[in-house]
Amino acid sequence: MPVPHDLLADLHITADDFQALIDKDPALHKLHKEYNGKDKQVVAAEGNATPDEAVNRLRKERLLIKDKIERIIHPPKA
Repeated sequence: MPVPHDLLADLHITADDFQALIDKDPALHKLHKEYNGKDKQVVAAEGNATPDEAVNRLRKERLLIKDKIERIIHPPKA
């Protein structure tokens, strides 16, 4: 059975710390909402007879959003 992806584990951040960042950054909050929506689409697609290429496309879209979130939380060092 498909399960939602654990974004906070991937980002190595606690829920409290992530919430504090979201509260301060509207762009991060928006991305988090987009990520959650895309994750729900992935879980739904994995749970029904959605073709593999459609599921993979959704996963890639979710990954792109996660990458944007990660760049905000863990910006590259200059």
